[in-house]
Formats: sequence, C-alpha cells, structure tokens
Amino acid sequence: MNTPAHLLIGAAVMGRKGSRSVVWAAIVGALLPDVSLYLLAGSALYVFGIAPRIVFDELYFSDSWQTIFAIDNSFLIWGVLFALALWRGVPWAIALTGAGLLHLCLDFPLHHDDGRAHFWPVSDWVFESPVSYWDRRQGAMWLAPLEAAAASLAAIALWQRRLGGALLALVAVLLVAEIWIVRQWLFFFIDG
Repeated sequence: MNTPAHLLIGAAVMGRKGSRSVVWAAIVGALLPDVSLYLLAGSALYVFGIAPRIVFDELYFSDSWQTIFAIDNSFLIWGVLFALALWRGVPWAIALTGAGLLHLCLDFPLHHDDGRAHFWPVSDWVFESPVSYWDRRQGAMWLAPLEAAAASLAAIALWQRRLGGALLALVAVLLVAEIWIVRQWLFFFIDG
C-alpha cells in the first residue's frame, strides 16, 4: 500500500476517538514502517547517485536492507509495543503503535515479490502474495483504485472531525499524493 494511504487510514482508524495529538501520533505510527525505505533509497539515489535500477532491483533485495526492513516491519515488535501501550493506557502511544501495526496488516497481503519478513526475529519467511498494490501484472489495476477509495473515505472521515487547519491541510495533501501515486503506478511506471 502506498504511504499516503497508510497515513490517512492509520489516522482515521487509530485517531478516531482522540485529540489532535493522538491523530498526529497515529500519522507518525503509520509512517514509521516505511521510514527506513525512504532513508535508504533516498540516500542511495540522491546522496550517492546510485541508479534507480540498482537501488530497487539490487539494493532493495540485499540482505542488509532486508534485515532493516524486517526489523521495522515485524509484527512481533509492533505487537509487543502495541500491547505495552494498551497495558499502560497511553492514548498517543496506542495510536502510534496501533497505526504501525495496522500498516503491517495492510501491507502483508499486498506485496507480491517485494514483501518483508514480517515475523522477524522468529522467522525470515516472506509471504509472497498473489496480488500487488502497485504491479498491474498482479492485480493492481483493480486493487489500486480500491486503495485510493479507502484512502478517500479515510480523508473524508478525518475532515468531518474538524481537527484544525494544519491537520486538514495535511490530509488534503496526502489525499492528492495518494491519487497522484495511484495514477502514476497504473498508467506510467508499470509494464504489463
């Protein structure tokens, strides 16, 4: 699932009964599982000038990158953190860890050949889903519009909560980004 959709859905679900700070925590939590990818790919592409083909066809699948992705995409780690947040009863921590865990739950069935080892450190097994959120050869032509629709519904739910100008502006930017990304995946960047 695209990162803007994760942020919108995470904020709508995990911030539904909270204050603005809880919604912000949910947005951060929904982002955290993707941060390592942005840092690694961004530095490889823009700091070190490595070609995109090498970054996404080789480095992405390297043992070192996959280990980092396994850590920040582990159901076990996020599950323990979520359980601790629930036990302590801290609303912002529940929203943050819950949105991170929701991110993983949404990603797990939507990665065909680019999934993560979601059960690290117990297992390095990677689920290869029959569908992909971005690859037209694996169903993205029907799945991506569903993702965009879910993100749109999440944005509408967030707008209806009247959370203040900064959050509403971010919601609008995220929705526009989600629709733009889905358009790019489906019509410009994918062979199939």
